[in-house]
Amino acid sequence: MESSDIIVGLDIGTTKIAAIVGRRSEHGKIEILGYGKTESIGVKRGVVSNIENTVQSIRTAIDEAEQKSEVEIKYVNVGIAGQHIKSVHHRGSIIRANNEVEINQQDVDTLLHSMYNLNMSPGEEIIDVIPQEYIIDNEQGIRQPIGMLGNSLEANFHIIIGQTTAAKNIYKCVKKAGLEVVDLILEPIASSNAVLSEEEKEAGVVLVDIGGGTTDIAIFQDGIIRHTAVIPLGGDILTEDVKEGCTIIRKHAEELKVKFGSALANENKDEEIVAIPGLRGRPPKEISLKNLASIIQARMEEIIEYIYYEIKNSGYEKKLIAGIVLTGGGALLRHAAQITEFITGMDTRIGYPNEHLSQDVPEEMASPMHATGIGLVIEGLDRFERQRDRETREISGTGTGKRKIKDKREKKPVSFLKKIQDFFENDTE
Repeated sequence: MESSDIIVGLDIGTTKIAAIVGRRSEHGKIEILGYGKTESIGVKRGVVSNIENTVQSIRTAIDEAEQKSEVEIKYVNVGIAGQHIKSVHHRGSIIRANNEVEINQQDVDTLLHSMYNLNMSPGEEIIDVIPQEYIIDNEQGIRQPIGMLGNSLEANFHIIIGQTTAAKNIYKCVKKAGLEVVDLILEPIASSNAVLSEEEKEAGVVLVDIGGGTTDIAIFQDGIIRHTAVIPLGGDILTEDVKEGCTIIRKHAEELKVKFGSALANENKDEEIVAIPGLRGRPPKEISLKNLASIIQARMEEIIEYIYYEIKNSGYEKKLIAGIVLTGGGALLRHAAQITEFITGMDTRIGYPNEHLSQDVPEEMASPMHATGIGLVIEGLDRFERQRDRETREISGTGTGKRKIKDKREKKPVSFLKKIQDFFENDTE
């Protein structure tokens, strides 16, 4: 296979930074060639808070991934999340010059790119524009408009907005680590690619990715993304609560949460006790597992209430037949699915990214913890293949080779990533 078929996903999270190298096998599954993971010490709630520490962590993860995969990594697809992310809906339309000519890819692209010209609040930019459904001459519910005839072409768009400075800091960290950003991909969309089936997206489903600093939400219905949101609470706040509630150090609180934590206090017996090593010269500290679960349950209830609010806010609460899919490191907490079902009344399962992975993938990679990283590889591959197909069509359509494409691509409206790249290029001049 060509080296261009190899895609690298870089998940810059609050608790870990993971680089995953993958490609598509001949059976259409994702082969993981190598991966690197390191603790994230410069990111808070999905936003970079220390450039140098983040650069160092990225470099460590990339070096490990290069060694395992024996691939030199230069280009990466980076996940973007954080509490600054929000989404809006907008309808766009164009009137076509000649309604006797079939609607082509260029018409669709013109409509899509016109959305990038919407006025944003100061400091905000459009990260991504996702078409939901098309309308041709007032005929609604069209999924694929290419090849049809019509005078006016409209579409409903799901527009994802983020803070420019947060994205610039991520871009700067990746660049300082000696890498090039191919694309900035919204993390909930990446995670959904890794753990949701097409049937679930069609039936209506809520993807909830509980990370270290944030909980990402993506709602799908009729195979279309309908709502995205980011809640600024995640697994780290549970650790903080355990630390405060049990008066122990953070390291011990994290270990307690991972090994013995539960989201339901009633599932633990009163006599279940665990001993924590005492600080220097002090006796060990005994902690009741029921007390530990009570602390975790209180915070989990709060997080799930926020999730439920977003579900109701989306307007799709009654249309989500497939219920909720929990993924991310927080989904590994015992009884997380049960407490979610109790509070929302919706069917809940834990989402593992193994459905899209080939057979020989390391067991560690099939964990919900790596859903975002694997999703970045899947989304990166999909975007790369779509771009390649488009270029192939343009070549066969014009017969003038690749030079023509280069000119066409340069005439495209400026994307969010391109604006950031230009900002740094102009800055260095």
